[in-house]
Amino acid sequence: MKVHLRMVGCRLNQSEIDTMARQFRSLGHDIVDTPAEADHTVINTCAVTNEATRTSRKLIRDSQRANPAGETTVTGCYAQIAPRDISRLPGVRRVVDNASKSHLVSQITGEKIDIIDSEPHERDAGLGRTRAFVKVQDGCDNACTFCVTTIARGAGASRSIEEVVREVNYLNRSGYQEAVLTGVHLGSYGYDLGDRDGLTHLVKALLCDTDIPRLRLSSLEPWDLAPNFFSLWANRRLCPHLHLPLQSGCDATLRRMRRNTDQRQFRALVKSARAAIPSLRITTDVIVGFPGETDDEFEQSESFIREMGFGGLHIFRYSSRPGTPASRMRNQINKRTKKDRSARLLSLSRQMEQRFAQSQYGRRSEVLWEQVSGAAPEGYIVTGYTDNYMRVRTTHPRDLTNIITTTQLGTYTEGAIHGTVKEIAPQ
Repeated sequence: MKVHLRMVGCRLNQSEIDTMARQFRSLGHDIVDTPAEADHTVINTCAVTNEATRTSRKLIRDSQRANPAGETTVTGCYAQIAPRDISRLPGVRRVVDNASKSHLVSQITGEKIDIIDSEPHERDAGLGRTRAFVKVQDGCDNACTFCVTTIARGAGASRSIEEVVREVNYLNRSGYQEAVLTGVHLGSYGYDLGDRDGLTHLVKALLCDTDIPRLRLSSLEPWDLAPNFFSLWANRRLCPHLHLPLQSGCDATLRRMRRNTDQRQFRALVKSARAAIPSLRITTDVIVGFPGETDDEFEQSESFIREMGFGGLHIFRYSSRPGTPASRMRNQINKRTKKDRSARLLSLSRQMEQRFAQSQYGRRSEVLWEQVSGAAPEGYIVTGYTDNYMRVRTTHPRDLTNIITTTQLGTYTEGAIHGTVKEIAPQ
């Protein structure tokens, strides 16, 4: 069978799609690039914003138009909260809820899957990827007033350390150079298993019991981290990049969001992280136009964001989601104001990323090269990412895809740092 896989949304959705790809391939099925080529299309949807749901519906309709004879399976958060709406869309064969997602491939193929303990049949890094997203946790027990994810994903649930170690070892044998740990509420890993230091124990186990060259953590809520957590970065295989979602830099807005942090706590956390981790890059999420966000609150938020000196921002315009407390709040912000505030922070984000890139000038960093993006008389134009997740571009006589090199970082232009390869790690 020929299968096409698509996703909208977060790294957790990407992790799930990548896992499905490995499972289909292990059963002898082919992953194809377009729905027109496919017998079956799987779409992993998102519901975090209205835009995400629109994009999810568009992918479903586009799949049907591209291949009227093909079948489509839809899963993910939008499928969880609106299964009837999705089941009526043309070409949809089945809607799989999040609780059943791990068995989706077996539902489609009717075949049993057990690939983690087996030797890989190929070393192609899955869907052409050099980084693997590893889902270690699902669900969330927080009650942020703007978030529909708790409704769509349910309560927090963690995989066992042993199972995650097995998967990362499998991925390493498959040729991946980096594993990225993902979850809806990653910092709560292990809480449901009775271990309040679960993430620390998981990271230690992965650093001890696997040989994967690079280990990275995805988004971490800023209130989950123990005082000694940052000491883990004494091991250089753990990448010096933290994504700590702030959502607002104004304490009043944070209280309405029901976020378990404030300026004082967040400032202290960032200070501790930077003191412990050399060359650390910290990025964050910010929501603009949350209900009741006055001009003064936005100014406070922007000022605090500047103070934190992030290495980049992910900016979202507040989107009212059905069933969330924020959707019922007074003083909803108009689209024009949200657009203007978003534009201001996007400009600030570009400045912050450039400032951080300039601070890295002359530094030697381990770069994982991910793809050839062009050619020049001197050789291949290759792009990749530093350990602290800055995009790098170089020209080299050799195709460096899926190779880690020691690279000297130079000037920053057009969203990437120019790098000069100094040493290629043995493979």
